[in-house]
Amino acid sequence: MADRLLSQFSDSDIHFLLETVNPGLVSKISTIKGDPQIIERMLDQESGKLFQRIMFKSGDEVSAMISPRFLFEILLRRAYVELKSQRFTIERTASQKIPVFDVREVVQLLADKKILKYLADMLSSFTRIESFTMPVRVRRGVWRKIRFSDMDIDSLLRLCEVADEEHRFGLYKRIADLSLFILGIFPEHVIRDFNYTMEPHSFRRWHRSEADYEELGRRFYKLAGEHQDARLLDLSAVFHELQDKFTIAKKPLNYISGNFIQINKEKLFPTPP
Repeated sequence: MADRLLSQFSDSDIHFLLETVNPGLVSKISTIKGDPQIIERMLDQESGKLFQRIMFKSGDEVSAMISPRFLFEILLRRAYVELKSQRFTIERTASQKIPVFDVREVVQLLADKKILKYLADMLSSFTRIESFTMPVRVRRGVWRKIRFSDMDIDSLLRLCEVADEEHRFGLYKRIADLSLFILGIFPEHVIRDFNYTMEPHSFRRWHRSEADYEELGRRFYKLAGEHQDARLLDLSAVFHELQDKFTIAKKPLNYISGNFIQINKEKLFPTPP
């Protein structure tokens, strides 16, 4: 899996890596970019240098130099380093911050490179939204065109109901990923959204609490992990780990959201509907 995700690094990513680590290596980029072990070793040893370099750049400058996939791997590696020196993580409610002594479990999860790389890949997938329209049978002989968005859990759940089993893997994965993404990167959206429905004059729309998103995430990571496509992509173990440790998996995303990208968050990602 590491080699597969490594292939998603662009030539610009590798150039940025080599230029940061040792400018003299740039002339050897054609050789180095094909060696996953060398690149992985550089990422392990020089994550601090990479992080410092992007932190002194504006969001637009960073976007011009490296891909979102590479950016999020750098941020996750930095979160791993910083969390190792923390005593607790922070959970936020609408009115307070609560220390939770689970940082050891968070660090252990990020130490698994398959998990770290999956999370980086997942985050990069949310920098773009795909919407599409397809005909759905309402009842016998009656079809209706319905618009779906892969940033809208409700439309994805509706699509799951009508999709063939062989086409459901991507939907299972996206619903689980979106649940984790919202709780990890936009936790304030969940707090505000759920409280809004508690007001007496609010619209009677269905809004999800943190517990609702956690239940969805666990359930659909389980379904994704059991699908034959997960075995073909060597993702079964990753999905089962995220299912079991869903509440832990959101913590490094919370850390990135609150400490690294708070100002530029809306520039990197569309706000959840």
